[in-house]
This record gives sequence, structure tokens and C-alpha cells, in this order.
Amino acid sequence: MSVLTNIIENMSFILQHLRWQDFVDIALVWLIIYRILILIKRTGTIQMLSGLGILAISFIVSQWFDLHALNWILEKFFTNLFVIVVVLFQGEIRRALAQIGSHPFFTGVSSVMETHMVEEIAKGAISIAQKGYGALIVIEKDILVDYHIEIGTELDSRISSEIIESIFNPQSPMHDGAILIRGGKVVSAGCFLPLSKNPAIDKNLGTRHRAAIGLTEETDALVLVVSEELKSISIVQSGHMSPHAELPEIRQALYEAYGYKYRPYQPEVNS
Repeated sequence: MSVLTNIIENMSFILQHLRWQDFVDIALVWLIIYRILILIKRTGTIQMLSGLGILAISFIVSQWFDLHALNWILEKFFTNLFVIVVVLFQGEIRRALAQIGSHPFFTGVSSVMETHMVEEIAKGAISIAQKGYGALIVIEKDILVDYHIEIGTELDSRISSEIIESIFNPQSPMHDGAILIRGGKVVSAGCFLPLSKNPAIDKNLGTRHRAAIGLTEETDALVLVVSEELKSISIVQSGHMSPHAELPEIRQALYEAYGYKYRPYQPEVNS
């Protein structure tokens, strides 16, 4: 009982001396930690952080066992850790600061814009398939794909079926590659994706399908693959491909990629 009494007394003491500034302080620290965790998730930098953790453990072990040379090297490393972190994560830090500056608390797109984007992407993919063009359409989700693809021509363009169709027109200089859709924009075209190294995939699959599978094995992106030979569309997610997708399936996959439940499209009727 004495331990419980001490805990209650300590909690009462803390609550009595809390100021409103302390609540603001805690909220700001929580927000910073939350944004850092989101950044780690989006950039896939968990491997680099794991490496830093291993070095930290090695530093402690070198002190315990008097490994002087290793301890000296790691001590110099951690002395300049702030500079090293800035160099390693300069791209992520710059992107995070830009995002905080433009949208400090909220991200994403509105429901109306999301419906428009889904319809434009789906319409563009269907039109490309009907015309016999080949295409790779990458819809980025939570994990940034920059580290896994070779970025082509930067566009920063609004999403429209006409733009998507014009990019994949065989006469276009950017048709040989993928377009990257991030949020509400087509950010680049002519991108090259990593080919899947999975030996179990169908040997008859072409380069486009292998590239789509390869990217989705590394990230949570959704990729639409349009086959110029079959004039069909495949949906690729998590390393799995759904071939010969029809319009309702494409819409459903796109809605889910943007975090919404699928609802049938109802075009506006002018009264």
C-alpha cells in the first residue's frame, strides 16, 4: 500500500504544479515526434536508422570491453552526429520543411478533388488501352518512391485524362517510361522502375509488368499497367497483379489508394 500511496502522492504533486505552458510544450513535442515518425514511414529510412542504432550499440559494447580503437572511431562519429544526420537526410528534411510550410497540420486532397482525380486517371487508362498504347501509371501512397525509381522529366501538372493520354502517345518523347502521380498532380513522366527479382513470376510477362511488380514489392504504390499488345489494364499492388481489370475494378483500386471507400461515379446532370 505504501508504494501505491507514494505513486498517488507523486501524481498529485505533478498535477498541482502543471502549468498551461506545460500542456502546450507536451503537445508541440508530440507533434514533432509524430511528424518525424510519418517522415520515417514515407521515406523508408528505417534501414539507415537501424544502422545508426547498431553503431550506438557497438559504441556501448566498445566501452564495456575496452575496445579502444573502435571506441575512439565511434566517439568521433557520434561527436559529429548532428552534421552526419543533416547530410544523410538532407532531402527528407527539405521535403518535410516544405510540407510543414505549406500544410502544417493537414495533408491530402478533398473529396471532390479525389473523385475528379480517380475519374481522370481511370478515363485516361481506358482511353490509352482502347488506342493500343502502352503505359505505366504510378500512384504514390504513403511511402515515397523517389528512392526506388529513376525520375524522368519533372512536370508538376494537374491530373487529366488528356494529359495522361498525350504523354503515352507513341509520338511523345516521354511515352517510354512511367508517370508518377503524387497527391493531386502528375509530378514526373518518363520514369524508370526497378524490375522484379522474383523468380516465381510468369516468364511471359513483359518489361512493363515486371517493373510494376518490382516497384510494388518495394513500396505501397499502386501501379496501372496498360498492355499495348492485349489492350488491357492490369492493377499491381504489393507485388501482386490483377490482369484484365475493368473500369469498376480500376475505380475501386484508385479510391482505396486515396483512402476512400469505392462509390459508383455519378456524373453531374445540368438542370
